[in-house]
Amino acid sequence: MDAVGEAPSALAVVYCDQHLAVVDKPAGLMVHDSALARGETDFAADRLREQFGKPIFLVHRLDRATSGCLLLAFDREIASALGKTLMARDVEKDYIAVCRGWPAEERFAIEHPLDGGPGKPVKKPATTAFERIATCELEFPSAHFPTSRYALLRAHPLTGRFRQIRRHLKHVSHHLIGDTSHGDGRHNRAFRMLGIHRMLLHARRLAFDHPATGARIDVRAPFDAEFSKALALFGAVTDA
Repeated sequence: MDAVGEAPSALAVVYCDQHLAVVDKPAGLMVHDSALARGETDFAADRLREQFGKPIFLVHRLDRATSGCLLLAFDREIASALGKTLMARDVEKDYIAVCRGWPAEERFAIEHPLDGGPGKPVKKPATTAFERIATCELEFPSAHFPTSRYALLRAHPLTGRFRQIRRHLKHVSHHLIGDTSHGDGRHNRAFRMLGIHRMLLHARRLAFDHPATGARIDVRAPFDAEFSKALALFGAVTDA
């Protein structure tokens, strides 16, 4: 959040051309106004319109607490084409997450129906593929054990439901660290003791075919300081 009286800071641009852009949304910034805004007035969409000096069309959303790649278009036609690409699951979206516990399998998928969030009670099929990248064990007592175990995951959502990754991890009791809505408070407090106060979910990579040029766009958003601090707990992770 910017200090009172300061102009909102620009979002880092990961990729940009005359048709579209991918920006790096910081954790804690809402993408647009909604029922979850709680009276806030600072939104990524407003910053981006001012930053680029022209209309922008958001192609997808990220939760307030999630950082990373946010895709937008500069005209309705490109936005529509990208939206169809997303619906056809032809956009690769990779997230990096830290969860409690060690998932038993290196690669696994969670298939569990989810509703659409507040005011949308109908449940729809939802699938997320996961890859366990690394594990660590820290000196925090947990349940009847003297230590706590954590895993670094790569998540690939195959559907786009409300808070899908967060809710799927809760469903299998591998709660996302820093998630105050669906996580485990004991483990969140342990990470705050380490100086890590954010939710550990980052939209790391987007890859898709450019709707205007056909070129393959494959971009990554860097990790911020607190997420990098969490990565360091897992040792040398070179390809997260």
